[in-house]
Amino acid sequence: MFARIVEFRCYSGQTEELCRAVDEKVLPILKKQRGFHDAITLASKTDPERVLGISFWNSREDAESYSRQEYSIIVEMLRSFCRSDPKVETFDVESSTSHRISTGKVA
Repeated sequence: MFARIVEFRCYSGQTEELCRAVDEKVLPILKKQRGFHDAITLASKTDPERVLGISFWNSREDAESYSRQEYSIIVEMLRSFCRSDPKVETFDVESSTSHRISTGKVA
């Protein structure tokens, strides 16, 4: 399994609106993508302008396909809430209790 972590830096007071837009606009797009499993949105309580989005994918290839085909559309949807372009990092998922993964393999 593979994960993409996207860090958003919101304008002051825009965190809730960004999270709502992710729920209402981004998740429906993600759910249609090949290999997509789940997404989590985290809003920082210590830095009210910081939001993280974590998406889980079957494989790196599935996540990269999404990134090439749909990600720029999503960035444009969320641009009005953000101070700058989101920062993306990628990871292999080594374990997860919610996805029943251990040592990087889908169970």
